[in-house]
Amino acid sequence: MIRRETLYFAKPGPDNTETCLQLLVKAREEGFKHFVVASTTGESGAKAARLLCHPETDLNLVVVGHSVGFRGPNVDEFLPEHFQEITRLGGKVFKGTILTHSLETSIAEMFKGSAPTLLIANTLRRLGHGLKVCCEIVMEAVDAGLIPEGEEVVAAAGSARGWDAVAILRSAASKRFLSLVVLEIWAKPRG
Repeated sequence: MIRRETLYFAKPGPDNTETCLQLLVKAREEGFKHFVVASTTGESGAKAARLLCHPETDLNLVVVGHSVGFRGPNVDEFLPEHFQEITRLGGKVFKGTILTHSLETSIAEMFKGSAPTLLIANTLRRLGHGLKVCCEIVMEAVDAGLIPEGEEVVAAAGSARGWDAVAILRSAASKRFLSLVVLEIWAKPRG
C-alpha cells in the first residue's frame, strides 16, 4: 500500500508554484527519473531546472511550452533566456501543438460545433485545468521522443501562470491516449 498526502490549494494560480516545486524535489528524492512540466514563458521551467538538474543525476526534465503562434502569428512566448538556462542545466524544451487544441478548436469555432478532442479536454478539466495540462504535456513529451512510454512520470502544470497541480502519470503516446493513467495526484486546486 502506498499512502500519500494530497495538497488541495484554496484557489488556483501562481501562488502555489513554490509548493509544487517542493513536491518535485520530493519526487526526485523518492527516485522518480522523468519530469515533465508546463511553462509558457519558461520561467517556471527554469526554476525546476535549477532545483532538479544536476550533472551527477540521470534525471530527465522536459519543459513543455506553447507552440509558436499559439498567441498570434509568429509569437513565441517562451523567453530565450529561460530556454538557454534550462538547456544549459541539462533540461529539454519542447514547444509543440497542444493535443486538445489547435486544429479541432479552429474547426469548432468556424463551424460552431464540437469535436472529440474538445470533449476530452473538457472532461479532463473536471479534475482541474492543471491536471488536464499534466495529461497533455506527458503525451506531447512521449510523442516527441523525450520521455519513454510506459514509465512513471512526474508532471506539474497550472491553471494560468505558474503551477497548482502535480501528478504522477504512467506515460503514453497520444496515439495510445487510453493507456495514459493518472496514478497519483499530489496537489491540485480545490476550486
